[in-house]
Amino acid sequence: MQFPDLSPELFSISIFGMELALRWYALAYIVGILIAWRLAVMAVRRPNLWPADQAPATPAQIEDLLTWIILGVILGGRLGFVLFYQPAYYLQNPMEILKVWQGGMAFHGGLLGVIVATWLYAIRHSIPRLSVADLVAHAVPPGLLLGRMANFINAELWGRPTELPWGVVFPGIAAQNCPGIQGLCARHPSQLYEALLEGLILGAMLLWLVYRRGALKRPGLVAGTFFAGYGLARFLVEFARQPDAQFVAPGNPLGLVWHMGGYGLTMGQVLCLPMMALGVWLILRACRTPAT
Repeated sequence: MQFPDLSPELFSISIFGMELALRWYALAYIVGILIAWRLAVMAVRRPNLWPADQAPATPAQIEDLLTWIILGVILGGRLGFVLFYQPAYYLQNPMEILKVWQGGMAFHGGLLGVIVATWLYAIRHSIPRLSVADLVAHAVPPGLLLGRMANFINAELWGRPTELPWGVVFPGIAAQNCPGIQGLCARHPSQLYEALLEGLILGAMLLWLVYRRGALKRPGLVAGTFFAGYGLARFLVEFARQPDAQFVAPGNPLGLVWHMGGYGLTMGQVLCLPMMALGVWLILRACRTPAT
């Protein structure tokens, strides 16, 4: 399937000789944050969902927390990309770390940034930490859905070559550089796989747990399900996702950072393992706690 004629920019305007553009990726961040905010506010306005029928925060505190989370996403995402994916390059070019507008954000780094920001905010305002983690976790998937769709529109983060009927012929020299393939090279639309698994399915599951199964009454259950669910989804999609170029070598075409006996893991899969372990631990811990 040929890649559709999509522009990364929603629109652009010229002001005083400068071109200002609104990109789909930026819009995905903005709309995702707004949806997360509304979901969180909706949840805290229903005290019967929470332990002892008492919400852990007020709508005003949610707005305050949102600022902390945005900073956590930006700082954590950028530092995660620098440390996990290109540490040698940025060690030699430290000023490049500040150039966020040139791209380079890592989800796992952004997640760590959000965890730290949420944890610090909860401690500062004496908010139950696991409950606020549940609150944030259940609101994240819509942003993941929109972000991965924006990745597809940008024709970036595509998958490995495939002959499946839904393979997409992405534009660009890098996307068409498929060793051993003559003619056009179709690739897995791994961005859409992630949008479906991490955004739509995981998001629907978390909302079902919150509003149909009373999961918020067991602190840590929703956050644990998010960590385990995202980790598993990303781990599986990594089998179809093209690894970052810096990990690919003539003797390592799959970009594995750990391998033994013909099997191995990509950087994304390695980062997902502790995430899944944390999720399972939180789920087991929450299930041992009586709902109140």
